[in-house]
Amino acid sequence: MNSRAGKRSLLIVTTIPWTLTAFFLPFAEHFRKRGWRVDAASSNATGSAPCLAAFDRVWDIGWSRNPLDLRNFLFAARQIRRLAIRERYEIVHVHTPVASFVTRFALRKLRKRGRVKVIYSAHGYSFYEGGRPAQNIIFAFLEKLAGRWTDHLVITNFEDERTSRRMKLVASDRIHYIPGVGVDTARYSPDSVPEEEIIRVRREMKLRPEDKLFIMAAEFIPRKRHEDLLRALARLNRADVHVALPGEGPLLEKMRRLTSELGLEGRAHYLGYRSDLPRLMRASIATILPSEREGLPRSVMESLSLEIPVIGTDIPGTRQLLEGGGGILVKVGDVEGISSSIARMSDFPGEARAMGERGRARMAEYDIGRVIRMHEDLFAEALSMRQA
Repeated sequence: MNSRAGKRSLLIVTTIPWTLTAFFLPFAEHFRKRGWRVDAASSNATGSAPCLAAFDRVWDIGWSRNPLDLRNFLFAARQIRRLAIRERYEIVHVHTPVASFVTRFALRKLRKRGRVKVIYSAHGYSFYEGGRPAQNIIFAFLEKLAGRWTDHLVITNFEDERTSRRMKLVASDRIHYIPGVGVDTARYSPDSVPEEEIIRVRREMKLRPEDKLFIMAAEFIPRKRHEDLLRALARLNRADVHVALPGEGPLLEKMRRLTSELGLEGRAHYLGYRSDLPRLMRASIATILPSEREGLPRSVMESLSLEIPVIGTDIPGTRQLLEGGGGILVKVGDVEGISSSIARMSDFPGEARAMGERGRARMAEYDIGRVIRMHEDLFAEALSMRQA
């Protein structure tokens, strides 16, 4: 054991702090309770109060979300390498595209000398069916290159697992399927949201009794495709159908402008950052996620766990979650398909409720407790291989 004070040591790395606070706080709490030292690194991590509270220490890494930004390799890689050497982490667990590639590049020599184990969780590859051919070739090549610098590869859906094995990104016995980051099925439970909270949500958005509410809970970034939902809502042209849009991101103001251009003021509700997604989802008929790429989207897991069905795109992670009939799949970019699915769920609420019930029945296998135990097993395997 080469960590300080005799503790096992883990560094969780993401590109931005939002990813840490949205997905990895339960992991930090679990492993810290078991005596691990759990640190985190991202851009401006020290500016995040939840990160400061959840992790033993947090570190700022000066990288950009732009994969072509040379600062990622000139400065950020050097920061990560120095950090790993100084803090003597036993495991570095990396997530998100930029952070994962730069970190693996930075630590390639250290891990080869057995000084650290590098685990990479792929939450949906940047090459995918429907992606631009040239882009797919480049990103597939980069994943194969970075596979040489990876001790263990975590895959979050079955289709990406098959792809990883077919492409031999790492040795087959070092590819691990773990179902995403998990969902807290106790918190995201139909019984966890009282009826009065649902009434309060509808009152907050000034909805009439006859109004139907849908929700898209996603960061405002290109691959989430908020524009498709807004155009579907405009195409539907029903004053009784509304959509809640919690979240932040670089495309937020652009979507606000599009909302105005499409005449959707009063029907598209921009809510900003929200910590009360369970009650927002329970107040909705369905969750909508028109993404072009996902690993295993937690918003879909959260929705199904709450018995709220999903209208999602026919992509690997979402397709896997909706296999049991928990919603409706449409093709990426199919605005008419989204529009007709919204109309169907609005007009046949009994069918929507049945979808939600089927979705909830499948969520036990995605429970966060099970997912954390799978990470425990993975970390134990990584450490035992290191000691062999």
